[in-house]
Amino acid sequence: MAKDTKERILAAALDMFSQNGYAGTNVRELTASLGLVKSSMYKHFESKEEIWNRLLDEMIAYYGERFGSPEHLPPVPDSAEALVSMTMRMVDLTIHDEKIVKTRKVLTIEQFRDERARALATKHFLTGLRDMFTPVFAGMMEKGLLRRDDPAALAFAYTAPISALIHLCDREPEKTDAAMAQIEAFSRHFIKTYGVTDNG
Repeated sequence: MAKDTKERILAAALDMFSQNGYAGTNVRELTASLGLVKSSMYKHFESKEEIWNRLLDEMIAYYGERFGSPEHLPPVPDSAEALVSMTMRMVDLTIHDEKIVKTRKVLTIEQFRDERARALATKHFLTGLRDMFTPVFAGMMEKGLLRRDDPAALAFAYTAPISALIHLCDREPEKTDAAMAQIEAFSRHFIKTYGVTDNG
């Protein structure tokens, strides 16, 4: 029961932090939204700061398990088409998984206030994606699927536009279908540009 209450508090905190930010989230309102009194929260968490840090820990684990990370790499695709499919699966998850969307919003809001949120935003929006795709592209070069080039530079060139379009979906959800179509078209263009064909 205590675990369930903790999870409910964290879920409600994610909702509120993603809408109002850390400073704009009031513990009394947070607990009231769950039918709890403020004092009962302190049986589970010492402070709002502890809720915040526990939430960041959960975000990291949840994202890494479902999306991947430099520590949990996706498999190297066996074909150019497999790269497109893998990319679209990852994009579909990150755009439509409600918890990941809220996490991204929290990091976007809090990166200017909290040092840990800033580091996580940099990792999840930029360096982590580059670092995750660098060995993927190096592996595809070894398999003869991509022409030899700097895999880190290619990973950055590949992931930066996709990340920008994912953020567009957060800001303007009505453009999600168009953004996903643009990401798929970009992935295919990338393969056309850097892929190795039978003719060389």
